[in-house]
Amino acid sequence: MRNSFSHTFSLFIRNTLLTKKAGAVLLIFLAAYTLGTGIGFFLDHTPFHKNAEAVETSAEGNWGLSFQEEGQPPVANATFEELAQYDAFYAQDTNEKILYLTFDCGYENGNTPQILDALKKHGAPATFFVVGTYIESNPELIKRMISEGHTVGNHTWHHPDMAQISAMEIFQKELTDVEDAYKEVTGEEMTKFYRPPQGKYSESNLKNAQQLGYQTFFWSLAYVDWYENDQPTKEEAFDKLIGRIHPGAIVLLHNTSRTNAEILDELLGKWEEMGYQIRALAELSAQASAK
Repeated sequence: MRNSFSHTFSLFIRNTLLTKKAGAVLLIFLAAYTLGTGIGFFLDHTPFHKNAEAVETSAEGNWGLSFQEEGQPPVANATFEELAQYDAFYAQDTNEKILYLTFDCGYENGNTPQILDALKKHGAPATFFVVGTYIESNPELIKRMISEGHTVGNHTWHHPDMAQISAMEIFQKELTDVEDAYKEVTGEEMTKFYRPPQGKYSESNLKNAQQLGYQTFFWSLAYVDWYENDQPTKEEAFDKLIGRIHPGAIVLLHNTSRTNAEILDELLGKWEEMGYQIRALAELSAQASAK
């Protein structure tokens, strides 16, 4: 590669230096070569899987998934076994057609009541991972979630990048402030289920959560449903949520999604037709604790 380039470059210099525009042409040649080389490197080093979406990974830890086989769990940043040592999960390792439904709640825009209506109609339990301000702003919805058999989990107070927090006292406060708000509204202790905001995590985060008595829950199925003003169509949602469902899935949806509110009744029915049972995340937690 280097010898070929050197020879080409030498001929180019010899044949173009006699022209007034040699300098400009030389710059164009170098830019084109550099761009072509860069593109070639990118294409050669970017992983691609059939039916896969981009998987983000970094030293800080951005939860990522690669879907490779329909009806099977995606390949994730960590294996079941690697997460288990920290009481963490992204799905259940099973061939049984069960799934666990979770919602991340950063704020309320009017879609949660319809979501709760659909869950109630199907007798489907869910876990709502809420930030602290959601509890303060929507105490009646929190009470309704509890009264209808759902679980409220901890999504931190400020929704920060927890991978950037190294001090245990700061990490702990993000969780305990939510616990305090929950207890003030419900009079009960909060279930110690934790979901890292944006799926950003580190090994020390997982250890911290474990030391505080929490189990950490990532997910094995989600789709881009969080842009309030750019909602997916029903067809786009079903393509992901039906096409990629698998035994033991932990499904992540957002309560702010208008599409989710509109399709959830039909979606739950379709999953049921496929033979899936929706179970409470507490069952997965209990089974893991019993091992």
